[in-house]
Amino acid sequence: MTFLIDIFVAIVSVLLIIIVLMQSSKDDINDAFNGSKTELFKNQKVRGLELFMQRTTFVLALLFVSLVITSVVLHS
Repeated sequence: MTFLIDIFVAIVSVLLIIIVLMQSSKDDINDAFNGSKTELFKNQKVRGLELFMQRTTFVLALLFVSLVITSVVLHS
C-alpha cells in the first residue's frame, strides 16, 4: 500500500512541476529595478486557460500535501 502512495506522490509532483512551469508570470524583472510597475491591470479577473491552470495547480498542491502526509503516517 505504501508503495502505491509513493508512486502517486511522484506522479503528482511531476504534474505539479509541469503545471507551474506552464503558467505565465505577470511580473517583469525590469519592473523590480526601475519602479515602473503599473497598477492598470491589477484587478483584472483571470479567465479561460489561466483560470484552469490556477485551479489545477491548487488541486494538485492539495493532493500532493495530503499524499505526503498519508505516506509519512503509513511509513512510521
